[in-house]
Amino acid sequence: MNQEQQPVDINGNSYNRSLMIFVLLIGAFCTILNQTILSTAFPSLMDAFNISTSTVQWLTTGFLMVNGIMIPVSAYLTSRFNTKSLFIIAMSIFELGTIMAWLAPSFAILLMGRLVQAVGVGINMPLMQNIMLTVYPPEKRGAAMGINGLVIGLAPAIGPALSGWVIDNFSWRWLFGMIVPIAAVVIIVSIFTVKNVIPNAKPHLDWLSVIISTLGFGSMLYGFSSVGDKGWTNPIVITTIIVGAILVALLVRRQNKLDDPFLEFKVFESKEFSLATILSSIVMMAMVGVEFVIPLYLQIIHGMSAFHSGLTLLFGALFMGFMSPITGNLFDRHGAKRLAFTGMFILSVGTLPFAFVTRDTPTIYIIFLYAVRMFGISMVMMPVTTAGMNSLPYKLISHGTAVNNTVRQVATSVGTAIMISVLTNVTNSNKPAHSLLVQAPLQYKSKMFDATLMGYHAAFWFAVVFSLIGLFLTLFVTSGNGIHVRIDSDEIVGSSNKGGAK
Repeated sequence: MNQEQQPVDINGNSYNRSLMIFVLLIGAFCTILNQTILSTAFPSLMDAFNISTSTVQWLTTGFLMVNGIMIPVSAYLTSRFNTKSLFIIAMSIFELGTIMAWLAPSFAILLMGRLVQAVGVGINMPLMQNIMLTVYPPEKRGAAMGINGLVIGLAPAIGPALSGWVIDNFSWRWLFGMIVPIAAVVIIVSIFTVKNVIPNAKPHLDWLSVIISTLGFGSMLYGFSSVGDKGWTNPIVITTIIVGAILVALLVRRQNKLDDPFLEFKVFESKEFSLATILSSIVMMAMVGVEFVIPLYLQIIHGMSAFHSGLTLLFGALFMGFMSPITGNLFDRHGAKRLAFTGMFILSVGTLPFAFVTRDTPTIYIIFLYAVRMFGISMVMMPVTTAGMNSLPYKLISHGTAVNNTVRQVATSVGTAIMISVLTNVTNSNKPAHSLLVQAPLQYKSKMFDATLMGYHAAFWFAVVFSLIGLFLTLFVTSGNGIHVRIDSDEIVGSSNKGGAK
């Protein structure tokens, strides 16, 4: 289909691409925002339902687990159902979960609503990326994915600040209530604006693979998500991670033997895709882990409120949102290699000073450094992801999206778990003896602050190391934007050469 002039859907009918993408972006923003919107609402929820910290944490842990379980299934759903129906179904499921959470009379119903939300988000996130890669020609995908990156990076970062403001001024229920009418409008408008743009097939669904995938990724995500609360030596953590890893290995083996796999792991035969997935996972680990640790540092060391600590991350998020479309256009013109190297270098340089923060480090300095990090991330995340996708045959794009998003989801959980455990272990190993609290309270408080700072320094050093590993890997990124298009049975075929649609 000729997407250079008037875009047409799979039936050959023209449509307004910009309007459709705008509606999809609003829907994606609503769904992705929910990943972090409860981060500062936990104390209010604990009081409202009289529950413990470990219990309320399931609102996030459960959400991420179900989200991670649904993403691998998205490749099958994208091929099996037409684009419009699948988007409306995903948004409707999300809307149902949001209404359940908004009106929840008990914590059990609230948790159930969050899990229902996660089903919709797990379908919608990869679908959005697939649509972007389908409706734009390869030489314009960078700009399109840059716009997509604006939502993916901006929505989760706005969550903590928005959550704090709502909690301070309204009830926690409005964290969900304010999204209900927006999602409803998106569903109604999408009936008229979203078109069927992804070709469909009738792939066979191997239910055993679905079960193995659900148990495997679910077990791994649960294990890594529990590290912060239980520690690495906890039998449940060790068991769930090992069982999850074994099941995922069995899943990969089974998929490679099936004629019609529901998740095609052969996408890793593309070196460009494999490298892009590793790099984007490293960036996610460095980004999300630090996003979690910085508010803790500001709240504990600087005594900030949850709202104000979340607000310090907002400028960096806005900066990343502003830069994502720009770096997308730069990718279309210059390719991923220079952008990725420069971005990882900036990320490494911007992370290093965090390893030396003190009690007196100015907040404006933290805001500036965080913005520098987000600037670097904006130069890496979507450009390398797009280059990786461009290296795949068109028929494997939905599988590549599912695999890439799944690996990033697991990597995010791993990175966060490691940073929390490093912070906790270093703090505990350096904290003063409890007897000092009675003998010299002020000295105990001072030494406890020092021990906590050591924990933060160690956690930030972990982020520095991973940033440097990512910087080294960018040396192997192929020059160009990862595409060379040739006509082969009406299929777009990727390679490592720079090129455009012919």
